[in-house]
Amino acid sequence: MPNTTAILLLQDGTTFTGQACGKIGTATGEICFNTSMTGYQELFTDPSYFGQLLISTNVHVGNYGIKESESESDKIQIAGLICREYTNQYSRKQADSSIEDYFIQNNLVGITGIDTRAVVRHVREKGAMNAIVSSEISDITALTNQLHAIPNMEGLELSSKVTTDTTYTIGEADAKYKIAALDFGIKKNILRNFVSRDCFIKVFPAKTTFAEMQDFNADGYFISNGPGDPAAMDYAVETVKQILNADKPLFGICLGNQILARAVGIPTYKLHHGHRGGNHPVKNLKTGKCEITTQNHGFAVDMEALKNSDKAALTHINLNDNSVEGLEIIGKKAFSVQYHPEAAPGPHDSRYLFDDFIKMMI
Repeated sequence: MPNTTAILLLQDGTTFTGQACGKIGTATGEICFNTSMTGYQELFTDPSYFGQLLISTNVHVGNYGIKESESESDKIQIAGLICREYTNQYSRKQADSSIEDYFIQNNLVGITGIDTRAVVRHVREKGAMNAIVSSEISDITALTNQLHAIPNMEGLELSSKVTTDTTYTIGEADAKYKIAALDFGIKKNILRNFVSRDCFIKVFPAKTTFAEMQDFNADGYFISNGPGDPAAMDYAVETVKQILNADKPLFGICLGNQILARAVGIPTYKLHHGHRGGNHPVKNLKTGKCEITTQNHGFAVDMEALKNSDKAALTHINLNDNSVEGLEIIGKKAFSVQYHPEAAPGPHDSRYLFDDFIKMMI
């Protein structure tokens, strides 16, 4: 790999210098970090990361190569990568390619060889902000001007940019349960979990009306994860309101949790620096048990508004910061969680939630 200088410039003027990885070019977006030790390919391809520059806190990225079947969508979704050690050589026999070939093929810009611990500490202290990575522009003034043109994540509607273009189905048509899934950036492993539970799923584009979904005559409805600010998704909130009025079982994950909350009048807000990693402790208030969970979100449901609501109840709480991790709608077969029970490569502590949803459809 050529030793080309790359620059990371943060919105507050903080600058880091390293080496280029992936495509030579420039990438912009909101900077965020993920603490997972494995599963970098799943992170790269998670649509919830659309429009974000990802910092990997794990030192080595790329050391076990790329295997196409482990992608969560059909392409890389992150805007760019920031890492400490970019390892192009790999020894896993099952891998299809190296990370460098994968990044070049997908036109992804990255920076390596920088102190990612220092970058993460800065983001944790100052909060999420926009940033720019470039291996083709060295003029800080030019990069600053380009950085100022990037919109803030708060107020951005991004699900319509990552959703499917056309309706499609997955699973066997004669399966026991039929699920209508609203795709705001759905991950493939969510669909795999439904298929393994004898479900036939029809996946609809983000802005599909409830009337169109209703024609499928589903046994239950699923509201997916995805990127952006839920406060900018009134179209989705209206659809979920109609699903609730139809009195069908409903399950939401991540962004789906926020949309469900807003559908019953509970607001959401932007977190200081977000929750992203594979080791977040969550307490299930109904069972009293703690689950280790995978998370990836920059917005959350307002705790006080939820506690004061007569339409929804808190079911799960984050043990790190006491934020909302799950809720259920009172008097309805509808619930959601903020974390990812389908997490790949893991942990699998929360897979029971898929089973809970199946029981609602029996």
